[in-house]
Amino acid sequence: MEKKFAKQMNLFERNPFHSSLKTELLEPRKMRIWSFRIDRKYRAIFIFRKKDVIEIIDVNDHYQ
Repeated sequence: MEKKFAKQMNLFERNPFHSSLKTELLEPRKMRIWSFRIDRKYRAIFIFRKKDVIEIIDVNDHYQ
């Protein structure tokens, strides 16, 4: 899992909206909480703090 996360973070740091990350704005949209895919099962949940600053809030099982 750590290797997968590191790989996806590398992509994310270069382009948070890279197509393989499947970045999406979560509901309710007004909360401005986003996620990106680590693998088929896990996603990282994050927020944009400033233009170039993000905070990863959680990594969780997408299907629970």
